[in-house]
Amino acid sequence: MESIKEIYKIGNGPSSSHTMGPQKAAKLFLEKNQEAKKFIVYLYGSLAATGKGHLTDWIIKKTLGEDKTEVIFKPEIVKEFHTNGMCFEAYNKENELIDNFEVYSVGGGTIVSKGEKIDEKSIYEYDKLEDIINWCEENNKELWEYVAEREDDDIFEYLEKIWNIMNEAIERGIQKGGVLPGELKYPKKASMFYKKSRMQRGRMKSTGLTFAYALAVSEENAMGGLVVTGPTCGSSGVIPAVLRSLKEEYALTVEEITKALAVGGLIGNLIKKNASISGAEVGCQGEVGSACSMAAAMTTYIMGGNNKQIDYAAEMAMEHHLGMTCDPVGGYVQVPCIERNAVAAIRAINSAEYTLFTDGSHRVSFDEVVITMKETGIDLKNEYKETSIGGLAKFKLNKKL
Repeated sequence: MESIKEIYKIGNGPSSSHTMGPQKAAKLFLEKNQEAKKFIVYLYGSLAATGKGHLTDWIIKKTLGEDKTEVIFKPEIVKEFHTNGMCFEAYNKENELIDNFEVYSVGGGTIVSKGEKIDEKSIYEYDKLEDIINWCEENNKELWEYVAEREDDDIFEYLEKIWNIMNEAIERGIQKGGVLPGELKYPKKASMFYKKSRMQRGRMKSTGLTFAYALAVSEENAMGGLVVTGPTCGSSGVIPAVLRSLKEEYALTVEEITKALAVGGLIGNLIKKNASISGAEVGCQGEVGSACSMAAAMTTYIMGGNNKQIDYAAEMAMEHHLGMTCDPVGGYVQVPCIERNAVAAIRAINSAEYTLFTDGSHRVSFDEVVITMKETGIDLKNEYKETSIGGLAKFKLNKKL
């Protein structure tokens, strides 16, 4: 497995796979073809099906040059390697093809060229949580310490930066009203939730604030604002909301938060390695489901749970997202994506709380539920994997929103 820095990436929304990934690919191609006079970019499969709503063509043209770039959508062509395929072509002044680049955006802002292995820079010797927990027990270590021993020395400095950017996204989001960009005219709700929640007491206040924080980041993401993948842009509201709520409730230190992020990053890494975090590949269970699993593990750690309870919480959070479809209305990361972030944040906390009432024993392990998630994702029809032609998206196609 690669560094957890590949799980927590800083970038602009609304989609890690549809904007961050294509932008990264376009930058690489441009570096090789500075003298090109024209670019043609073909988008395939899911990347083409929801590219307009996800601003894929906009970010590619912005990167390569608006006046010399043509983006062609080919949703009917689904590449075998991954459904988020792209092909960049560069032409000289004689209109001759001088270079081409087939590449795939596999989720979380990661791109992989044709024939390239996804996990080449491995720094972790174990890729199963059971093995990692066994190592921790043998060496009397916590999960965050396992991460610390394998990452670069700057990992907690990086995670503090990640936390700061998450917090900044919350602060921006809870101040803004109006509607989100795009044809849906979806109203921003974070500010309203934040104001109402401060008037509540007890559990309602805590829940309302968690909702508000998740909505704030998700709305910032939908606007193309700066967010942190967790593990994707589409699920970027879950982890910040949970951590901010726990920080306020338990007066957490920055050190406690960064250790929790290390635990969550490890969980996200395992999911990415053994299944997928791409909505186009396995549905929303790979995005919001993964974020919920990561946040549940973090919460359990923060609340003093042992490694078995962390395994249980991460497993439970994913288990109850199995089969979740990726069906964005109009291709926008708004409906049902934003609400899903808010609900998943609460589910993460609930999963941790449930687990802490147990001794950590459970029938299905985290490793087993990740395998099941991958199998479920493979079995999902393409209509339910970020194509915006099935599920909730289908019901809304011909309705005024």
